[in-house]
Amino acid sequence: MCTWSMALFSRKLAARWLLVSLCVLSSVGREVSLAASPRQAGDDGSVTISGELKQWHKVSLTLEGPYAQERDDSPNPFTDLSFNVTFAHESGALAYTVPGYFAADGNAADTSAESGTKWRAHLSPDRTGNWTYTISFRQGPLAALNGGGESLAPYDGITGSFKVTESEKQGRDLRAHGRLQYVGQHYLQFAGSKQYFFKAGPDAPETLLAYVDFDNTVTGKAPLKTWRPHTMDWRPGDPTWKDGRGKGLIGAVNYLAAKGMNTMSFLPYNAGGDGDNVWPFVDRNDKLHYDCSKLDQWGIVFDHATANGLHLHFKLQENEIDDDRVGHDSKPGHVRESLDGGKLGPERKLYCRELIARFGHELALNWNIGEENTQSTEEIRDMAKYLHDTDPYHHHIVIHTFPNQQDKVYPSLLGNQSLLTGASLQNSWSQAHQRTLHWVTESAKAGRPWVVANDEQNPAGDGVPADPGYRGNDGTGDQGGKPYTMHDIRKLCLWGTLTAGGGGVEYYFGYRLPENDLVCQDFRSRDRSWDYCRIAIEFFQSSGLPFAEMRNADALVGNKKHDNSRFCLAKTGEAYLVFLPNGGTSELDLSEAAGPFSVSWFNPRTGGDLAIGSVQSVKGGSKVQIGLPPSDAGDDWAVIVRR
Repeated sequence: MCTWSMALFSRKLAARWLLVSLCVLSSVGREVSLAASPRQAGDDGSVTISGELKQWHKVSLTLEGPYAQERDDSPNPFTDLSFNVTFAHESGALAYTVPGYFAADGNAADTSAESGTKWRAHLSPDRTGNWTYTISFRQGPLAALNGGGESLAPYDGITGSFKVTESEKQGRDLRAHGRLQYVGQHYLQFAGSKQYFFKAGPDAPETLLAYVDFDNTVTGKAPLKTWRPHTMDWRPGDPTWKDGRGKGLIGAVNYLAAKGMNTMSFLPYNAGGDGDNVWPFVDRNDKLHYDCSKLDQWGIVFDHATANGLHLHFKLQENEIDDDRVGHDSKPGHVRESLDGGKLGPERKLYCRELIARFGHELALNWNIGEENTQSTEEIRDMAKYLHDTDPYHHHIVIHTFPNQQDKVYPSLLGNQSLLTGASLQNSWSQAHQRTLHWVTESAKAGRPWVVANDEQNPAGDGVPADPGYRGNDGTGDQGGKPYTMHDIRKLCLWGTLTAGGGGVEYYFGYRLPENDLVCQDFRSRDRSWDYCRIAIEFFQSSGLPFAEMRNADALVGNKKHDNSRFCLAKTGEAYLVFLPNGGTSELDLSEAAGPFSVSWFNPRTGGDLAIGSVQSVKGGSKVQIGLPPSDAGDDWAVIVRR
């Protein structure tokens, strides 16, 4: 049994021995440097503040601290050394205690270092002005996870300050908008610009991080990606690592941003899952030692995504490995790859802490408890609480489950029964409106309105089809023997979700089609679908309609059963959005409204300016006819009726 004491720890740091200088290439393609330097302390306690010291930008504090190696066990630098930094604004009204992490040599993304004396924490400051920092550094068994431990001199208690100025960023860059926050409504909101967020982008591939250019990343059940189709989207000046690696995935981020998308999704851990080729650890089965260089390389991609306006959807685990229950039916068993068998133990705590420490500064993200999750209600609540309590920014927390288990899983998590703030739905694309509306409504009744997104479209074999003509694809999917196309997805999934009060969509690529959920590395396979998403997002952001105050009101267009014939969002008496999936016209009940209302039409297929149809205005006080669209009367249209 190890006796923990400052004396012992100091002796470990003081131990010196000379290693032969050697540079080898490991079996997984990772360049490992065995430097001709001792296990030196390098521990003068100096602090460096780096990055652009501006509002909402990434500000990094790096401490010259105790020497460690990724695979050390006594002490383990990830579990037994607790490094946290409290950043406080001069106003006294704002302070964040940010978990820090072991950063090897401080440049591991380029050097592949496994050891060093650098310890790091990140802040994305809300305000300009003076900020102070206070370092907490303690040591003891599992001190980083459970608290306690002994003060570690000379680092514990180090303080300092720095000044933050205004950001000059504009446009898509999220640093122009601030942190995306849950604000107790059905939509997330940026803290700076106050703009509400409607998301759209790919749910696939879940194996996005299974990339040949990341250190220690190997083929499992699914192959690794080169992202070669997107190398042409990389631009001079964009980031890379290790002499030009990373251009394919950085280019993929650029492509999504150029198409107007604002989210991307991925699994940080899938050992034992469908892909079995992504994990943040030094080895697949070593859940208590993390890979500094790989995670730094991930961070380069995530920082670039933030700078290009992309929200990060962290799907923390998948069904195959979320607990010791096996499969859809949760049969009792043992899953070696699961974290603590599904419970909140040291493996799960460390996993959450490391991701928060390294990536929690990103301005727009959500933590998804798990894809097709089968943990118990208590386990879900415990994990959500740990995420909430450890994440200083309290990012959005959601959960995804099987379509036929939503009514079993979600009710016991609504309201104050958990710290979840939303749901990540998997349903048939043709039921997106109904299922989104159900959980929007139920969560509001429970007192904590959820942000509800449609993130996976069934049938699993097809999902959202590739574009017609892409690699010979005819552009159709099959649901129960009936074909469907991207136009059906646009009408009933995209607009169906948004008019139900949903927070947006992510598109799943079925395993039967080209560029599917496991092997996709060409987002151009759904190029036209991204156009339709961009058109919808731009409309919701620029129309001037008070969406945060609008609620689904299908009954006002004669659709009390909420079928797919027509949809309506309304702020009664002020503004109405009617969506007609099949074109034509509709009656609108303005019995509870007074005064004149203008009627204008928006084309969800092409975008552009609002147009005038056969009726230019209507009067409140009764049911009215909104008329016919300006053209293409058999196609889908959105109608804006407002005072």
